[in-house]
Amino acid sequence: MQLHLSTWQEVEAYLERATAIIVPIGSTEQHGPNGLIGTDAICPEVVARGVGDEEDALVGPTISVGMAQHHLAFPGSITLRPSTLIACVSDYVDSLMRHGFEGVYFLNGHGGNIATLNAAFSEIYASASLGHSSRRVRLSLTNWWDGPEVRRVSRELYSGIEGSHATPSEVSLSYYAYPDAVKSATFEPRVAPSGRFRDAEDYRRRFPDGRIGSDPSGASPQAGERLFHAAVRDVRNDYRAFAAGGR
Repeated sequence: MQLHLSTWQEVEAYLERATAIIVPIGSTEQHGPNGLIGTDAICPEVVARGVGDEEDALVGPTISVGMAQHHLAFPGSITLRPSTLIACVSDYVDSLMRHGFEGVYFLNGHGGNIATLNAAFSEIYASASLGHSSRRVRLSLTNWWDGPEVRRVSRELYSGIEGSHATPSEVSLSYYAYPDAVKSATFEPRVAPSGRFRDAEDYRRRFPDGRIGSDPSGASPQAGERLFHAAVRDVRNDYRAFAAGGR
């Protein structure tokens, strides 16, 4: 059940039986020569919908622009400042709390969001602790790729070439979601270098095609389907415990 495809009456009826909601959050940033710019938003969105279908859970609209300043040397990448993302997440949560939601489960698709999301959670909890809000809420952050089933499938498919950005796993999952958008490209070197970076210009200098440590040449919708089902299993179990108040 997707909030943006529901009526207000349907959401009101949902709140009579449940007070938790899944919110996909990602980024709009380059993903190498064959990766879609929307990959980090597409992946958590499609997994969240799968979990929502299986758990009869409400899924909120995806926050599709995140903290991605380090990708701005590549055309098409869009970022929010950390302070802007904190404000966005806080207002999103406050709006849900106003209607009676008590548990907001963020399903994340971008590693660059993690620090800022945790800061946003701290701000929201601080407002409650300082008496600025009479409402209480439970917040959770889960990365779609972190579960044991996804890790097992990723190792089986792409051991040694997964890397840390523009990975074959995330590219495959985005291809599963949008098979008509599959891209082809050449890669030189086949496996991208790894390392650290500072700002956007330093990133592009060190990793000129956008990849870090990965070889996504073998990404496919078929592999993405396996990763999708693995991620839904992982996240479903985690969300079920969260919705029940177990964590």
